[in-house]
Amino acid sequence: MIRVAICDDHQIVRAGFKQIFSSAEDFDVVAEAGSGREALDIARREICDVLLLDIAMPDQSGIDTLRTIRQGQPDLPVLILSGYPAQQYALNLFKMGANGYLNKECEADELITAVRTVYQGRRYVSATVGELLAQTFDRDPNTAPHTELSDREFQVFLRLARGATVSDIGVALSLSIKTVSTYRTRIMEKMGMQSNSDLTYYAMKNNLLD
Repeated sequence: MIRVAICDDHQIVRAGFKQIFSSAEDFDVVAEAGSGREALDIARREICDVLLLDIAMPDQSGIDTLRTIRQGQPDLPVLILSGYPAQQYALNLFKMGANGYLNKECEADELITAVRTVYQGRRYVSATVGELLAQTFDRDPNTAPHTELSDREFQVFLRLARGATVSDIGVALSLSIKTVSTYRTRIMEKMGMQSNSDLTYYAMKNNLLD
């Protein structure tokens, strides 16, 4: 049996996933979480074989949750299920260690296939994400600037775009103010931005803010 944990802040979404898994004989939903902290608790207890994780979670985003999981449970397969289009987050989340990325509008069969794939120790790459990866190999000049950021830079970028100060970010991510400032400088250089307002505008334009 593949033990699955479903981490999404909407109960009706979790119920829908459970219904899908109930149709397959080799799945067992062993835990549910409605917040990022609850998802971390599940990961730390090592009670599941695959953890399904939403990006938009209360108290701690799925992005921050994924990074923390990777620090403590590097081998736990994590499949991202999000309502956001793949081009907005997928490449950055793969860099951070996600084993797969699916939009919540995917077909039930694809979800089942994705979970089985990551359970076997492989990454699940949908057709959409595959096209995005191919573009990075071809160095497409139209590639979105935020996909060029490292995982930590992406975390800092999102917090800056939401209006957090360097001090706030340092406390939230357990980093020194100097380190956060260094990340901010790198972000500005990579994305060709001049100010935090530019980052906020870019994030809003690209639907990166909750």
